[in-house]
Amino acid sequence: MPTNQAMWLPAKGARLQLAAAPMPIAGPGQIVVRAAAIAINPVDWIVQRMGGLGFPWLRYPMVLGWDVVGEVTAIGEDVTQIAVGDRVVGLAVGQDKAVNDSAEGGFQHYVRLRESMTAPIPPTLSWEQAAVLPLGIATAACALFQKQHLALAHPSAPPSPIGKTVLIWGASTSVGSNAVQLAVAAGYEVIATASPRNHAFVQQLGAEAVYDYRSPTVVRDLVEAMNGRELAGAVAIGAGSALPCVAVAGGCAGDKAVAMVSPPVSFDQAPLSKGRTTYLLRTMPRVVVGMLATILRARGRGVRTGFVNGVTLLHDEVGPMIFNEFLPAALTSGRLRPAPNPQIAGHGLSAIPDALDRQRRGVSNGKIVVTL
Repeated sequence: MPTNQAMWLPAKGARLQLAAAPMPIAGPGQIVVRAAAIAINPVDWIVQRMGGLGFPWLRYPMVLGWDVVGEVTAIGEDVTQIAVGDRVVGLAVGQDKAVNDSAEGGFQHYVRLRESMTAPIPPTLSWEQAAVLPLGIATAACALFQKQHLALAHPSAPPSPIGKTVLIWGASTSVGSNAVQLAVAAGYEVIATASPRNHAFVQQLGAEAVYDYRSPTVVRDLVEAMNGRELAGAVAIGAGSALPCVAVAGGCAGDKAVAMVSPPVSFDQAPLSKGRTTYLLRTMPRVVVGMLATILRARGRGVRTGFVNGVTLLHDEVGPMIFNEFLPAALTSGRLRPAPNPQIAGHGLSAIPDALDRQRRGVSNGKIVVTL
């Protein structure tokens, strides 16, 4: 019989520990996957360092991790679109408040996934390429398609032109590169921001024009670019991105809505253990001030804003629409390109702590992947 191992987070702010884990069992609508690769997201090290702040419901020890690819080893009742032996990519939702179960955490050899959050992948797609997708495309889909955010039309094949434009701020990121492609697949035009070295990459994904987000005139340039266009909304990705998106949305015709993916302040300097209280006392006032500034500016410009939680599509129609209806055909046909590019940070569960540190130090036009 196979055995399971996981990279456990034993307590808030603790170091990860490699240890045995129970073998997951597939219940109704669930599958078990032997993971071949996992990807690292900023939320992974944020939960490790500040989980008590943003994820107070977590039960410890906990297995972190969201992005999983692998081979299906078992299926539960009511699973109809996936079979044992299939190669799949899935979003592990163990940290969702309603789930809160380490069996559904990604950082382990055998992971329980939901069929509604899993898609088969074609043989032409490598494990490493597919691993970059789950949380990035899930968060992008929440921002674009959930009713409380931009509420765009869903992707179609071929897409029917909508005649509206979406602004993606931070388009070379994991969330941004998926948001560009999803918006185009849904029939929208896209203008975007990214650093100059990533402009060609973002245009290859489907953006009509890309602007340097560091430019002192970027807001004015984007408003001018939107002259004669109708805005369908903006997606703000990256610390400090919400305010300029609000300014652009406020100066354009159309739907003045901004879906905010990132907090106003980065937490990449959060310490692992010692100094956390001091860090929070120094950082949280900046977060509060940033939030208040965004809210007040948005109200003054008539702009609707909301924070995106990338796992909430587990509980609405957007999740199955993306993972069961859109992704299988889009990956097979090449309509969706797994992006950004994988950057391999090692092999085996023991490589995960270093991979988390590497992600926290910053990655441009790439996503950290660990093979298993």
